[in-house]
Amino acid sequence: MRPKYMMARSPGPPGRLPASDNVPQRARRGTACEGSLEAPSESFHPPRVAVMFSGMIPLPILDDGLPAPPAESPQELRDRLSRTLLKTVGEHALIEAGDRILVAVSGGKDSYTLLDILARARKKAPVHFELVAVHLDQGQPGYDGRPLAQWLAECGETFEILHEDTYSIVLQQAEDDASYCAPCSRMRRGILYTAAARLGCNKIALGHHRDDALETLLLNLLYAGRLQAMPARYRTNDGRFEVIRPLLECAESDIVRHAREAGYPIVPCRLCGSQPNGKRDRAAALLAQLEREIPNVRTVMLAALKNVRPTHLLDREVAEAWEAASGKFAPRK
Repeated sequence: MRPKYMMARSPGPPGRLPASDNVPQRARRGTACEGSLEAPSESFHPPRVAVMFSGMIPLPILDDGLPAPPAESPQELRDRLSRTLLKTVGEHALIEAGDRILVAVSGGKDSYTLLDILARARKKAPVHFELVAVHLDQGQPGYDGRPLAQWLAECGETFEILHEDTYSIVLQQAEDDASYCAPCSRMRRGILYTAAARLGCNKIALGHHRDDALETLLLNLLYAGRLQAMPARYRTNDGRFEVIRPLLECAESDIVRHAREAGYPIVPCRLCGSQPNGKRDRAAALLAQLEREIPNVRTVMLAALKNVRPTHLLDREVAEAWEAASGKFAPRK
Protein backbone atom coordinates (compact mmCIF):
# COMPACT_ATOMS: atom_id res chain seq x y z
CA MET A 1 0.00 0.00 0.00
CA ARG A 2 1.37 3.40 -0.94
CA PRO A 3 1.53 5.88 1.93
CA LYS A 4 -1.22 8.45 2.07
CA TYR A 5 0.50 11.82 1.84
CA MET A 6 -0.82 15.30 2.52
CA MET A 7 1.61 18.12 1.75
CA ALA A 8 2.60 20.10 4.84
CA ARG A 9 2.44 23.89 4.88
CA SER A 10 5.99 25.26 5.26
CA PRO A 11 6.34 29.00 5.89
CA GLY A 12 10.12 28.88 6.21
CA PRO A 13 12.69 28.90 3.39
CA PRO A 14 13.24 25.61 1.54
CA GLY A 15 15.54 23.05 3.09
CA ARG A 16 16.00 24.83 6.41
CA LEU A 17 14.86 24.15 9.93
CA PRO A 18 14.70 26.83 12.63
CA ALA A 19 17.98 27.76 14.29
CA SER A 20 19.17 25.39 17.00
CA ASP A 21 19.04 28.09 19.67
CA ASN A 22 15.25 27.92 19.38
CA VAL A 23 15.29 24.30 20.51
CA PRO A 24 14.31 23.77 24.16
CA GLN A 25 17.13 22.66 26.45
CA ARG A 26 15.27 19.42 27.11
CA ALA A 27 14.10 18.00 23.76
CA ARG A 28 10.87 16.12 24.46
CA ARG A 29 8.71 14.96 21.77
CA GLY A 30 6.24 14.37 24.52
CA THR A 31 7.33 -11.17 26.09
CA ALA A 32 5.89 -12.96 23.36
CA CYS A 33 2.29 -14.04 23.88
CA GLU A 34 -0.54 -15.24 21.72
CA GLY A 35 -1.95 -12.49 19.57
CA SER A 36 0.93 -10.11 20.27
CA LEU A 37 4.33 -9.23 18.84
CA GLU A 38 7.47 -11.20 19.55
CA ALA A 39 10.87 -9.68 20.18
CA PRO A 40 13.28 -9.94 17.23
CA SER A 41 16.17 -12.35 17.32
CA GLU A 42 19.71 -11.18 18.05
CA SER A 43 20.51 -11.41 14.36
CA PHE A 44 17.67 -9.15 13.26
CA HIS A 45 19.10 -6.47 10.94
CA PRO A 46 16.45 -4.37 9.16
CA PRO A 47 17.51 -3.37 5.64
CA ARG A 48 16.33 0.25 5.58
CA VAL A 49 18.81 3.00 6.40
CA ALA A 50 17.55 6.20 8.02
CA VAL A 51 17.53 9.28 5.77
CA MET A 52 19.74 12.26 6.72
CA PHE A 53 18.67 15.83 6.02
CA SER A 54 20.70 19.02 5.83
CA GLY A 55 20.08 21.62 8.51
CA MET A 56 18.99 18.97 11.03
CA ILE A 57 18.55 19.98 14.65
CA PRO A 58 21.16 18.24 16.86
CA LEU A 59 19.77 16.21 19.73
CA PRO A 60 20.85 17.19 23.25
CA ILE A 61 23.35 15.16 25.22
CA LEU A 62 21.83 14.11 28.52
CA ASP A 63 24.77 14.47 30.91
CA ASP A 64 23.88 12.62 34.10
CA GLY A 65 27.43 12.59 35.44
CA LEU A 66 27.66 8.79 35.23
CA PRO A 67 30.41 6.75 33.55
CA ALA A 68 29.85 6.10 29.87
CA PRO A 69 28.16 2.74 29.15
CA PRO A 70 30.09 0.01 27.31
CA ALA A 71 30.50 0.60 23.61
CA GLU A 72 27.37 -0.45 21.72
CA SER A 73 26.86 -0.32 17.98
CA PRO A 74 23.85 1.55 16.56
CA GLN A 75 22.34 -1.76 15.49
CA GLU A 76 22.81 -3.28 18.93
CA LEU A 77 21.17 -0.25 20.51
CA ARG A 78 18.24 -0.43 18.09
CA ASP A 79 17.78 -4.14 18.77
CA ARG A 80 17.85 -3.56 22.53
CA LEU A 81 15.26 -0.80 22.28
CA SER A 82 13.15 -3.06 20.08
CA ARG A 83 13.34 -5.94 22.57
CA THR A 84 12.35 -3.65 25.44
CA LEU A 85 9.44 -2.20 23.47
CA LEU A 86 8.17 -5.60 22.38
CA LYS A 87 8.49 -6.96 25.91
CA THR A 88 6.20 -4.15 27.08
CA VAL A 89 3.83 -4.84 24.20
CA GLY A 90 3.65 -8.52 25.15
CA GLU A 91 3.33 -8.09 28.91
CA HIS A 92 0.51 -5.56 28.61
CA ALA A 93 -1.15 -6.93 25.43
CA LEU A 94 -0.80 -3.53 23.76
CA ILE A 95 -1.14 -4.83 20.19
CA GLU A 96 -3.56 -7.51 19.07
CA ALA A 97 -4.60 -9.02 15.77
CA GLY A 98 -6.69 -6.66 13.66
CA ASP A 99 -5.65 -3.47 15.45
CA ARG A 100 -5.46 -0.26 13.45
CA ILE A 101 -3.18 2.02 15.43
CA LEU A 102 -2.80 5.77 15.08
CA VAL A 103 0.82 6.60 15.95
CA ALA A 104 1.14 10.20 17.11
CA VAL A 105 4.29 11.66 15.52
CA SER A 106 5.21 15.02 17.03
CA GLY A 107 8.51 15.30 15.17
CA GLY A 108 10.63 14.61 18.26
CA LYS A 109 13.01 11.80 19.08
CA ASP A 110 10.50 9.69 21.01
CA SER A 111 7.73 9.53 18.41
CA TYR A 112 10.19 8.92 15.56
CA THR A 113 11.69 6.02 17.51
CA LEU A 114 8.24 4.64 18.32
CA LEU A 115 7.05 4.66 14.70
CA ASP A 116 10.35 3.38 13.31
CA ILE A 117 10.55 0.38 15.63
CA LEU A 118 6.84 -0.46 15.32
CA ALA A 119 7.01 -0.24 11.52
CA ARG A 120 9.95 -2.63 11.37
CA ALA A 121 8.33 -5.00 13.87
CA ARG A 122 5.04 -5.00 11.96
CA LYS A 123 6.72 -6.54 8.92
CA LYS A 124 7.87 -9.54 10.99
CA ALA A 125 4.90 -9.77 13.37
CA PRO A 126 2.96 -13.05 13.69
CA VAL A 127 -0.32 -11.10 13.73
CA HIS A 128 -1.73 -8.56 11.30
CA PHE A 129 -2.14 -4.96 12.43
CA GLU A 130 -1.96 -1.57 10.73
CA LEU A 131 -0.18 1.67 11.56
CA VAL A 132 -1.30 5.17 10.59
CA ALA A 133 1.15 7.94 11.46
CA VAL A 134 -0.42 11.32 12.22
CA HIS A 135 1.53 14.54 12.66
CA LEU A 136 -0.05 17.80 13.81
CA ASP A 137 1.28 21.10 12.46
CA GLN A 138 0.38 23.42 15.33
CA GLY A 139 1.14 26.63 13.44
CA GLN A 140 4.32 27.40 15.34
CA PRO A 141 6.55 30.22 14.00
CA GLY A 142 9.27 28.94 11.68
CA TYR A 143 7.68 25.51 11.29
CA ASP A 144 8.95 23.52 8.31
CA GLY A 145 7.46 20.06 8.07
CA ARG A 146 9.02 19.06 4.75
CA PRO A 147 11.90 16.95 6.17
CA LEU A 148 9.45 15.17 8.45
CA ALA A 149 7.04 14.54 5.56
CA GLN A 150 9.89 13.16 3.46
CA TRP A 151 10.95 10.83 6.29
CA LEU A 152 7.36 9.60 6.74
CA ALA A 153 7.12 8.88 3.02
CA GLU A 154 10.39 6.91 3.18
CA CYS A 155 9.09 4.98 6.21
CA GLY A 156 6.41 3.44 4.01
CA GLU A 157 3.51 3.53 6.47
CA THR A 158 0.27 5.36 5.79
CA PHE A 159 0.49 8.86 7.21
CA GLU A 160 -1.36 12.13 7.40
CA ILE A 161 -0.33 15.66 8.36
CA LEU A 162 -2.96 17.82 10.03
CA HIS A 163 -2.96 21.62 10.31
CA GLU A 164 -4.48 23.28 13.36
CA ASP A 165 -3.31 26.55 14.92
CA THR A 166 -3.15 25.37 18.51
CA TYR A 167 0.04 27.34 19.18
CA SER A 168 -1.61 30.76 19.42
CA ILE A 169 -4.53 29.33 21.41
CA VAL A 170 -2.15 27.82 23.98
CA LEU A 171 -0.39 31.15 24.38
CA GLN A 172 -3.74 32.87 24.91
CA GLN A 173 -5.09 30.33 27.39
CA ALA A 174 -2.00 29.82 29.53
CA GLU A 175 -1.57 32.33 32.33
CA ASP A 176 1.73 34.16 32.70
CA ASP A 177 3.12 31.65 35.20
CA ALA A 178 1.16 28.60 34.06
CA SER A 179 2.59 25.68 32.15
CA TYR A 180 1.81 25.34 28.46
CA CYS A 181 1.68 21.55 28.82
CA ALA A 182 -1.90 21.12 30.09
CA PRO A 183 -3.79 23.20 27.48
CA CYS A 184 -1.50 22.03 24.67
CA SER A 185 -1.95 18.38 25.61
CA ARG A 186 -5.74 18.68 25.87
CA MET A 187 -6.06 20.25 22.42
CA ARG A 188 -3.66 17.83 20.75
CA ARG A 189 -5.42 14.83 22.29
CA GLY A 190 -8.80 16.09 21.10
CA ILE A 191 -7.49 16.53 17.56
CA LEU A 192 -5.90 13.07 17.60
CA TYR A 193 -9.11 11.45 18.88
CA THR A 194 -11.06 13.07 16.05
CA ALA A 195 -8.49 11.89 13.52
CA ALA A 196 -8.49 8.36 14.97
CA ALA A 197 -12.26 8.11 14.58
CA ARG A 198 -12.14 9.39 10.99
CA LEU A 199 -9.29 7.03 10.07
CA GLY A 200 -10.96 4.00 11.63
CA CYS A 201 -8.32 3.46 14.32
CA ASN A 202 -9.12 1.64 17.55
CA LYS A 203 -5.85 2.45 19.34
CA ILE A 204 -3.60 5.49 19.70
CA ALA A 205 0.13 4.99 20.37
CA LEU A 206 2.05 7.71 22.23
CA GLY A 207 5.82 8.02 22.65
CA HIS A 208 6.14 8.36 26.43
CA HIS A 209 9.21 6.58 27.80
CA ARG A 210 10.49 5.39 31.17
CA ASP A 211 11.78 8.78 32.29
CA ASP A 212 8.44 10.42 31.48
CA ALA A 213 6.74 7.88 33.74
CA LEU A 214 9.21 8.39 36.60
CA GLU A 215 9.02 12.17 36.37
CA THR A 216 5.21 11.94 36.40
CA LEU A 217 5.41 9.73 39.49
CA LEU A 218 7.54 12.36 41.28
CA LEU A 219 5.32 15.23 40.10
CA ASN A 220 2.20 13.56 41.50
CA LEU A 221 3.94 12.48 44.69
CA LEU A 222 5.59 15.83 45.48
CA TYR A 223 3.11 18.35 44.10
CA ALA A 224 -0.29 16.64 43.93
CA GLY A 225 -0.19 14.28 46.91
CA ARG A 226 -1.03 11.09 45.05
CA LEU A 227 0.70 7.92 43.90
CA GLN A 228 0.26 7.95 40.13
CA ALA A 229 2.58 7.42 37.20
CA MET A 230 1.67 6.43 33.62
CA PRO A 231 -0.13 3.22 32.60
CA ALA A 232 1.04 1.25 29.60
CA ARG A 233 -2.54 1.25 28.35
CA TYR A 234 -5.82 2.87 29.25
CA ARG A 235 -9.21 3.49 27.67
CA THR A 236 -10.34 7.02 26.92
CA ASN A 237 -13.16 8.44 29.02
CA ASP A 238 -15.64 8.09 26.17
CA GLY A 239 -14.66 4.44 25.71
CA ARG A 240 -13.86 4.80 22.01
CA PHE A 241 -10.10 4.21 21.99
CA GLU A 242 -7.31 2.51 23.87
CA VAL A 243 -4.20 4.64 24.37
CA ILE A 244 -0.97 2.61 24.46
CA ARG A 245 2.61 3.53 25.39
CA PRO A 246 4.95 0.88 23.91
CA LEU A 247 8.13 2.83 24.83
CA LEU A 248 7.21 3.09 28.51
CA GLU A 249 10.11 0.91 29.71
CA CYS A 250 12.72 2.39 27.35
CA ALA A 251 15.30 4.79 28.79
CA GLU A 252 15.35 8.33 27.42
CA SER A 253 19.16 8.29 27.21
CA ASP A 254 18.95 5.26 24.90
CA ILE A 255 16.33 6.97 22.74
CA VAL A 256 18.51 10.09 22.46
CA ARG A 257 21.52 8.06 21.30
CA HIS A 258 19.41 6.01 18.91
CA ALA A 259 17.73 9.07 17.39
CA ARG A 260 21.09 10.74 16.85
CA GLU A 261 22.46 7.65 15.12
CA ALA A 262 19.30 7.21 13.03
CA GLY A 263 19.40 10.82 11.85
CA TYR A 264 15.74 11.62 12.43
CA PRO A 265 14.86 15.14 11.17
CA ILE A 266 13.83 16.61 14.52
CA VAL A 267 11.15 19.30 14.40
CA PRO A 268 11.71 21.77 17.27
CA CYS A 269 8.82 22.82 19.48
CA ARG A 270 8.53 26.33 20.93
CA LEU A 271 6.14 25.12 23.65
CA CYS A 272 7.55 21.88 25.09
CA GLY A 273 10.37 22.67 27.50
CA SER A 274 10.42 26.37 26.59
CA GLN A 275 9.48 27.50 30.10
CA PRO A 276 12.52 27.36 32.42
CA ASN A 277 12.41 25.89 35.93
CA GLY A 278 9.13 24.08 35.39
CA LYS A 279 8.00 21.39 37.79
CA ARG A 280 8.83 18.63 35.33
CA ASP A 281 12.34 20.03 34.91
CA ARG A 282 12.74 19.97 38.69
CA ALA A 283 11.59 16.35 38.80
CA ALA A 284 14.11 15.48 36.07
CA ALA A 285 16.88 17.27 38.01
CA LEU A 286 15.95 15.35 41.17
CA LEU A 287 16.19 12.06 39.27
CA ALA A 288 19.62 13.03 37.93
CA GLN A 289 20.78 13.93 41.42
CA LEU A 290 19.56 10.63 42.83
CA GLU A 291 21.24 8.77 39.99
CA ARG A 292 24.63 10.15 40.99
CA GLU A 293 24.24 8.47 44.36
CA ILE A 294 22.26 5.41 43.19
CA PRO A 295 23.40 4.58 39.63
CA ASN A 296 20.50 2.21 38.90
CA VAL A 297 17.79 4.30 40.59
CA ARG A 298 15.69 4.62 37.42
CA THR A 299 15.64 0.87 36.93
CA VAL A 300 14.75 0.36 40.60
CA MET A 301 11.95 2.95 40.47
CA LEU A 302 10.49 1.36 37.34
CA ALA A 303 10.56 -2.02 39.08
CA ALA A 304 8.73 -0.48 42.03
CA LEU A 305 5.87 0.53 39.73
CA LYS A 306 5.43 -3.18 39.00
CA ASN A 307 5.78 -4.28 42.61
CA VAL A 308 3.08 -2.47 44.60
CA ARG A 309 2.04 -3.49 48.13
CA PRO A 310 -1.56 -2.25 48.47
CA THR A 311 -1.75 -3.56 52.05
CA HIS A 312 1.01 -1.16 53.11
CA LEU A 313 -0.59 2.02 51.83
CA LEU A 314 -3.12 4.29 53.53
CA ASP A 315 -5.72 4.43 50.76
CA ARG A 316 -8.74 2.58 52.18
CA GLU A 317 -10.40 2.09 48.79
CA VAL A 318 -7.27 0.46 47.42
CA ALA A 319 -6.95 -1.72 50.52
CA GLU A 320 -10.56 -2.89 50.26
CA ALA A 321 -10.27 -3.56 46.53
CA TRP A 322 -7.07 -5.53 47.09
CA GLU A 323 -8.63 -7.56 49.91
CA ALA A 324 -11.56 -8.45 47.67
CA ALA A 325 -9.30 -9.53 44.80
CA SER A 326 -6.28 -10.91 46.65
CA GLY A 327 -7.51 -14.50 46.36
CA LYS A 328 -6.88 -14.35 42.62
CA PHE A 329 -3.13 -13.80 43.05
CA ALA A 330 -0.22 -15.55 44.73
CA PRO A 331 1.02 -13.95 47.97
CA ARG A 332 3.68 -11.31 47.40
CA LYS A 333 7.03 -11.55 49.17
